[in-house]
Amino acid sequence: MNSPPITHHPTLTTDFLVIGSGIAGLSYAYKVAEHFKQLGKPVSVTIITKVNEDESNTKYAQGGIAAVIKNSDSFENHIKDTLIAGDGFCDEKVVRTVVEEAPERIQELIDWGTNFDKNKQGEYDLAKEGGHSDHRILHYKDLTGNEIERALIEKVENHPFITILDHHFAIDIITQHHLGVKVTRQSPDKKCFGAYVLNRKTNEIQTLLSKITLLATGGIGQAYKSTTNPTVATGDGIAMAYRAKAIIENMEFVQFHPTALYNPADNPSFLISEAVRGAGGILRNHKGYAFMADYDERKDLAPRDVVARSIDAEMKKHGKKHVFLDTTHLDKEHLQSHFPTIYNKCLSIGIDISKQLIPVVPAAHYLCGGIKVDLNAKTSIINLFASGECASTGLHGANRLASNSLLEALVFSHRAFLSGVEEIKNIEFQSNIPAWDDEGTTLQDEEILVSQTKTELQTILSDYVGIVRSDERLSRALSRLKLILEESEDLYKKSTLSVAICELRNLRSIAYLITKAAKEQKINVGLHYNINN
Repeated sequence: MNSPPITHHPTLTTDFLVIGSGIAGLSYAYKVAEHFKQLGKPVSVTIITKVNEDESNTKYAQGGIAAVIKNSDSFENHIKDTLIAGDGFCDEKVVRTVVEEAPERIQELIDWGTNFDKNKQGEYDLAKEGGHSDHRILHYKDLTGNEIERALIEKVENHPFITILDHHFAIDIITQHHLGVKVTRQSPDKKCFGAYVLNRKTNEIQTLLSKITLLATGGIGQAYKSTTNPTVATGDGIAMAYRAKAIIENMEFVQFHPTALYNPADNPSFLISEAVRGAGGILRNHKGYAFMADYDERKDLAPRDVVARSIDAEMKKHGKKHVFLDTTHLDKEHLQSHFPTIYNKCLSIGIDISKQLIPVVPAAHYLCGGIKVDLNAKTSIINLFASGECASTGLHGANRLASNSLLEALVFSHRAFLSGVEEIKNIEFQSNIPAWDDEGTTLQDEEILVSQTKTELQTILSDYVGIVRSDERLSRALSRLKLILEESEDLYKKSTLSVAICELRNLRSIAYLITKAAKEQKINVGLHYNINN
């Protein structure tokens, strides 16, 4: 909080502004830049990311990316599996589009230098995960996301048309609102003109104008106490879009990964990939009983919402803080070669997973809702696109099928690219955008107010808006969040900007949107389970 006073930087311009540096943002930026390079036409593509360019939810994706690769599998099977997992809330046209475009998008990743594991016959070593009817998960050991991120960063860093601004924080999307025009969620002609951005290195607020903006800001996991998401996952893109009056939907569908390593000192929680259960791992309670057969005939390979609720029920039934994942019956060499990161992480806290059970607990993992977009990744705001976890595309419905998320980001960023390179021909930069107004704000020496409020917010969501909900809990959460909203808004208005204050502002919006959507959802579907429904 004791940062130097804010200064203002002259207005900057870029043809394409990409906010976020995961698979959605990087693949989009590279395609746009390469398209114009091939045409021999210069274009400016600017990626802003609030820490280092490799820090994103993509980096932490262990399991892999789903696609129909082998002849014995089929698009229809992948579509069916996705629809079943989505519990009736998927957009079937979107599902079909993503599944059928998957092989081409995967091949692009491979062409860009991404490595996926192969077997001794030289074929891709396809894994099977919960909810999938076949082996169709391409992976690179248990570091798939990290490998994809590596390949993409190498591409964008070496491209002459791309500028990466790391340690830059997007504060707000610029619309007509900043020109004094009243904008509502129903306004049909809302336009995005760029974003106000805080340069964390110089403490300057920049007005960054763009012709087209893509939000690729990832997830919301840090709204909960326990999450597999990195500390940057504070829902910034969704909150910015919400303030800009974009349509937001399906926020009640928060996916909890069933098996995060139970080690309270970790933030983020360390993920024990679903692929471990795909390889034969068995969930057991503290008595050693394999309980999943009591809850679902698919046992340990049931969809994530079922497994997470089952673990939650077992923990509550026995008054325990975690259950166990048993891999002691699996081949040690296989565990070490296929899951080296997991094996070594557990070993670092004294657990040899070839001999000992792994303590696991569900943790907030993935948001299936977000900024509503169409099949070309267009939001309800003109010239504003969204892709990846911050977008609600219709693919996941009420529950995401394992390893469909990286695929979704690739497909929608590709479609955003195709649309954007055509539309930009008719877009001009907006003039007369005012500089960021921070008149009357002062530096605050009250970091405790921000950190404590964030902890309080995370506790409310974890206790009242978690895996299992009730009307009473949701009502209590809304009343508590209303007070937090008033207090944090007052702090925001009078404080000189800092990332911590901005993230708190975003998280409180995310918490409100999730809780409100959960309160309004009157049926138990997918990831939303209310004991009063």
